[in-house]
Amino acid sequence: MLQIGVSTILGILMGILFKSTFIIDNVDHLIDVGLCLLLLFVGIDMGKNQNIFKELQKSGYKILLLPLAIIAGSLTGGVVSSFVTDLNVAESSAISAGLGWYSLSAIELSKHSAELGSVAFLSNVFREITSLLFIPFIGKYIGHNETIAAAGATSMDTLLPVITKSTSSNTAIISFFTGVILSSLVPVLVPFIIGFN
Repeated sequence: MLQIGVSTILGILMGILFKSTFIIDNVDHLIDVGLCLLLLFVGIDMGKNQNIFKELQKSGYKILLLPLAIIAGSLTGGVVSSFVTDLNVAESSAISAGLGWYSLSAIELSKHSAELGSVAFLSNVFREITSLLFIPFIGKYIGHNETIAAAGATSMDTLLPVITKSTSSNTAIISFFTGVILSSLVPVLVPFIIGFN
């Protein structure tokens, strides 16, 4: 957890202190390359464990329960937060239905209002950052599947390396599978829920 926090702080400081035009102009490409390298190594780690796919087959339909539980928990959080914010239940639930995918949820909800899009962006970015910082703790002291729940839709890409390092190769496969399901449901859930507004 310390390594993740230090890396994030160093990155912020470098962004403030060193204004290289090469990095600024190519930051999106550099992030993509870094993420692809991380995912390559995660894939190698998963591939070396021959029993992973057999374990997944044993899970059967139960493997679908985790993404459904994550959606239910996120939506419940959205409903509860509507009672302590100025947002109504549909708005708050639509934001939480972003499941950590801040870019898509912000774009979808900006169609309804700029304020709602901004809240969706910040809320889902905050989910990803807090997950990044707390996944090592969650994996060590609470449980492996709970790391996936914290990450939400980002469990298949951005946070997969952190989940893998903090848990096991078996959990990494479940994390990827769960992230795929959640990411494919976000574009359906967010517009559907905000439609009740």
